[in-house]
Amino acid sequence: MKTIYHKSSNNRIKGLSAVLLASLMALNFGCTKNFEDFNTNPTALSPEQTTALLKSAIGPIEQEIFHNYQIAQNLSADAFSGYMMAPNPFGGINNMSYSLNDGWNSSGFNDQYNYVMAPISKIGQSEVKTKSPEAWGIALLVQVMAMSRVTDKFGPIPYTTAGSSLVSTAYEDQKTVYNAFFKQIDTAANNLQTYIAANPGKTAFYDKGDLIYAGDPVKWLKLANSLRLRLATRIVKADAATAKLQAEKALSAPGGLLTTAADNAAVAQSGTRDNDLWVVTVAYDGDNALGAALQTYLVGYNDPRLPIYARPATDPLFTGQYVGIRSGANTSFNGLGKAGYKTYSTLNSTDNVKSPIGQKAPQILMTAAEVWFLKAEAALRGWTGAGDVQINYETGITTSLQQWSVAAGSYLSDATSTSTAYIDPKNAANNAAAVSTITVKWDPTSTNEQKLERIITQKWLAIFPDGQEAWSEYRRTGYPKLFTVANNNSGGTINTQTQIRRLPFPSTEYGNGNSAEVVKAVGLLGGPDNGGTRLWWDVNKANF
Repeated sequence: MKTIYHKSSNNRIKGLSAVLLASLMALNFGCTKNFEDFNTNPTALSPEQTTALLKSAIGPIEQEIFHNYQIAQNLSADAFSGYMMAPNPFGGINNMSYSLNDGWNSSGFNDQYNYVMAPISKIGQSEVKTKSPEAWGIALLVQVMAMSRVTDKFGPIPYTTAGSSLVSTAYEDQKTVYNAFFKQIDTAANNLQTYIAANPGKTAFYDKGDLIYAGDPVKWLKLANSLRLRLATRIVKADAATAKLQAEKALSAPGGLLTTAADNAAVAQSGTRDNDLWVVTVAYDGDNALGAALQTYLVGYNDPRLPIYARPATDPLFTGQYVGIRSGANTSFNGLGKAGYKTYSTLNSTDNVKSPIGQKAPQILMTAAEVWFLKAEAALRGWTGAGDVQINYETGITTSLQQWSVAAGSYLSDATSTSTAYIDPKNAANNAAAVSTITVKWDPTSTNEQKLERIITQKWLAIFPDGQEAWSEYRRTGYPKLFTVANNNSGGTINTQTQIRRLPFPSTEYGNGNSAEVVKAVGLLGGPDNGGTRLWWDVNKANF
C-alpha cells in the first residue's frame, strides 16, 4: 500500500529555515503521553529567535491539519461520507468494508497531537501569546479545527489534559471537549476583535506565513464565528440548550460570518508541496476515485458541478459516462486488483480548470456555502438571528456554484430530478436502488424533516471534498441518504443499515502506559470500542 506519510513530511519541510526544521523535528512524538516532551526547548533560542521561528511555523502547522492524509482521512471519512472510494483493494479487507485497519486509523488520532497541538503549545509558552494576542487567537482556531476532527472521529480524547503528565493522560468526554472548543473560540474572537479595533487595515503577527488568510484578522474573525456555528449545530441533538446559545452567539457576533467565496478558509500549498487529494488520486496511480453516492446525486440532479468535481469513466464499456464505485465494493473482482476499477470515474484533478483537487489547489477547511446552509438549519430551528430558511438555502447553493464558477441555470427551480440508482457495469452485486426522493427546489409546504434533508443534501454537495465534515453531518442527521456498504466485514460490530459511527481508539493507546485511561474513555463513550458505537452528539433520535 502507498501512503503519503513520507512524501507529505518531505513536502512540508522543504524551504523552511534550518532552525525551524530542527525545532519541528523535535515535535515528532509517537503518542500522546509524550506531548509534554515539547515543553523543553532543545535549541535554547533567544526570545527574538523564538518569535521569528513561531512566525514562520504557523503555515507548516496549518498544513499539518491534513497530516498523513491518505490513512488519516481518505481511507476512512472520505469513503464513509459517500464522496470517494478506493479502486485499490489493499488486500481485500479494509476500512471501506468495515474491517477497520488499526495501523491506518491511529494516524488520525496521534498526528494532531504531535504536529498541531505540540507546536501550538509552544506558541502559548512564548511572548507571542502576550505581545501579539491576535496571533494566539489564530493559533487556537487552528487547534480547534484540527482537534475537532479528532474527537469527531473517535469520541472522548485527551484535550485540556494533554501534556499534563509524562505517565498517563486522562481522556475527557465530548461534552467537555466541545465546551473547551467554545471557550477557545471566545478567546480567539475577543483577541481578534481587540486587534482589529486598534489596528484597522493591518495584518496580524503571522502575516504571509499564514497559509490560510495571509494574516488577515478580519477573515480570521469571520472564521471564528463560523466555526462556532458549525460546532454549535453539531451538538444540537445532545445538548440543545448549549447549541442554541452558541449558535445565536455566532449569528450575532461582531465581525460576522463567512458570506462569499472570497471568505473561504483553505490552506494554500507552499514550495513543492502538493494537494493531498491530488497525491492520492494521481501521484499514487489511482488510489482514489469517485464514490457511487456522489455520482448518483450529481448525475440525478444534472448538477453543474459534476464536471468540476469528477471526470468521466475511460472504460471502453461506458466511456464518457460518470460511474463511481460503491463503498465496500469488492474491487478485486475478477482478480484484476486495482486495474479492474481504475477505468471508472475519478476526481477531477485537471489544473487548467477550477478543481478542488488540482495539484496546487488549496485544501478546504470551511466555506461560505457551508455557513449559509448552517444558517438555513438555524432558521429552521427558530434560532434568533438566522434569517429566512429559504433565502439561506438558496444562497448556499448559489454561493457554492459561484465558488466553482458554474452557472445555476434552472438548478434551483428543479422540482422533479432526484438521485438515481447505482449500476455497476461490471459487477451487478454492487447495484443499489435509489435511496432518496428529495429534489432541489425549495418546498415551503414540506415537513421540517424533509426541509432538513434538502438542506443537508445540498450542503453535502457544496462542502465537497471535505469528507470529514460530510461524514460527521451524515452521522448527526442521517442525510444525505447514502448507499450501505456492499460488503460488511466488521464481524457484526457495525450494523450495515446504521453504517459506521466512529473509529476505534488506536491499539497503541492501550499499550503505551495509558491503558487505564483508555479503559475509562470507553466508559465515557458509553459503548464498546468499535465502529458501531455512537458518539455523544450522534444521538439516535429524530432531528425534530
